[in-house]
Amino acid sequence: MRTASWSDDACPIARTMSVLGQRWTVLIIREALLGRSRFSEFRERLGVASDVLSARLSELVAAGILEIVDYQEPGDRTRSRYVLTDAGHDLIPVLAAIGQWGHVHLARSYSSDYRFVEADTGDPVGIGFRRKDGTTVPTPEVALVDQPRS
Repeated sequence: MRTASWSDDACPIARTMSVLGQRWTVLIIREALLGRSRFSEFRERLGVASDVLSARLSELVAAGILEIVDYQEPGDRTRSRYVLTDAGHDLIPVLAAIGQWGHVHLARSYSSDYRFVEADTGDPVGIGFRRKDGTTVPTPEVALVDQPRS
């Protein structure tokens, strides 16, 4: 996948894909959102090869999405875990939009029970576009434009 040259692209979508576009990256972030933080947890849940996982975790740390935090269980050696940064948490709407699209357009009878919900109530939440006044804009009425800076 061509991503290295995208990191300095003028387009913010291309720059984002330079970070998120590698295989396993978005799934690692999903697992971190689910509370996984240890290398062994990511490897076990995803079935990804250790060398690939190590590379992806390093890339996510370098991009500021994850940070390494040392911890120590009583009587054990110091170990590291990977924790989402503020930038990592800011990816929640991105993953929610991907998941929402997948539930609708790639529905499967065996689909996971993963859903984004309001933490306090457990009520389902969805992603959508809003005007400045808070009213909803239907997706077909949204356009991506190349708007020159003033």
